[in-house]
Amino acid sequence: MNKKMLSLALMTAIAVGAQAKVKLPHLVSDNMVIQQQSDVRLWGWAKPGKTVVATTSWSNERSETKVDKDGRWLLTVKSPKASYEPLHITFYDGESAVTIKNVLAGEVWVCAGQSNMEMPVKGFGNCPVLNYNQEVLGCAGKCQVRSAKIPSIMRMTPQEDADTQWRECSPQTVSEFSATGYFFAKVMNQALDIPIGLIEANKGGSRVESWLTKENLEKYTKEPTDTMGIVNFKKEYDYLRGLVWGNGTFNPILNYTVKGIIYYQGCSNVGDPGNQYSERLKLLVEQWRAQFKLGEIPFYFVQIAPYAYDGDDVNGLSGALLREQQFRASQIIPNSGLVCINDAVYPYEPLQIHPAQKQKVGERLAFLALNKTYGFNTIICESPSFKEMNIKDDKVMIHFNNECGGMSRFTDIQGFEIAGADRVFHPAKAEHFWQPGGGAWDECFVISSPEVKQPVAIRYCFRNFLLGNLGNAGGLPLFPFRTDNW
Repeated sequence: MNKKMLSLALMTAIAVGAQAKVKLPHLVSDNMVIQQQSDVRLWGWAKPGKTVVATTSWSNERSETKVDKDGRWLLTVKSPKASYEPLHITFYDGESAVTIKNVLAGEVWVCAGQSNMEMPVKGFGNCPVLNYNQEVLGCAGKCQVRSAKIPSIMRMTPQEDADTQWRECSPQTVSEFSATGYFFAKVMNQALDIPIGLIEANKGGSRVESWLTKENLEKYTKEPTDTMGIVNFKKEYDYLRGLVWGNGTFNPILNYTVKGIIYYQGCSNVGDPGNQYSERLKLLVEQWRAQFKLGEIPFYFVQIAPYAYDGDDVNGLSGALLREQQFRASQIIPNSGLVCINDAVYPYEPLQIHPAQKQKVGERLAFLALNKTYGFNTIICESPSFKEMNIKDDKVMIHFNNECGGMSRFTDIQGFEIAGADRVFHPAKAEHFWQPGGGAWDECFVISSPEVKQPVAIRYCFRNFLLGNLGNAGGLPLFPFRTDNW
């Protein structure tokens, strides 16, 4: 055999050997967090026709499956109750074995959305996160929260793997964790006292359409799904493209067994007409639930913060209209919840699209999960919202939902506006009104202005950037609203 033929034979042998070895996706790796007490999906690649067997450190049971003709395999193992005990899993295909170590059983949540979810604990350039140093020091010696960041990449076809690794939380690593995700996980760990795993699959600037599949884009939108159409669409801003971010950044996680999804997105959809955003967000949630194949998993999301949209116009309405759509989405998406953060922005941040107070965002997402998913019924998790109004002379009397035993203040209430038939809104005075007697309107909030003698409508923080200060007994802010449809 000549040198050329020998070299070819060696290369063939190496290729066959590489194909025969069990290969795992990056998400199935050392330090991973698996969903506790579940049929956890594990998957990878091996030589077609082989049998892959999985054994675990916590059980004598074996799970096995045949590798399909394309070299793919998927099996499930029953995971134990959550604990901080390090576990390991071994995969064997009859020729080679791969073991992943330091695995924890806990609760796994997906962190999805755009840049306000992507924003790390260390912040972005000129976009700091409140109390950064204290947060770094506060996690010293604690590894109860772990995270895997999926690289934000564009692909025309759905990807099966992503170049990532699981990170244990420490002062050396926490700065790179999603701030919203970390503060969510921190509260969850404190309340549940079990490990929390985060899978960060997001992209700054992405629209809701960025995550829809080709089939959904073609059926429900007019978005391009061909290569040139996508490239030419908003070509100066690749983060606005549809399809490609879902293919490259979200598809690699769909085999993972998760508990639920937290989502912070909407800024890039400001200006969408009618109910388009709420309907497409509902479509996205339905799509993800179908793709994960885990049933109606919880979906908790964040209302966009006050910001001067419309070319730095603080008084514009486009941001308010998107928040209205998000509130509508929370009403039409089953097993969902919406976090209001109208109070989580400083007065000096109208031009800061990444507000610093990410602690409030993560904590409120955790309140929703703890109450609605984990049974912590005494935690107040829902913001108050407008219920009804009654116009009497020159005053408007209003009631709210989710007061939870009381509102946060009776005087110096800011954020209300009132208008008459001329549709001109004026800053309004708001005060608590209570009078014994048992009538329907004996306890309420009264809204008025000397500029409006015959009121027709009221609004609360219904502008791009208008900060209110009214909340419920849980300290959660009143959702911005309007009573008109102008």
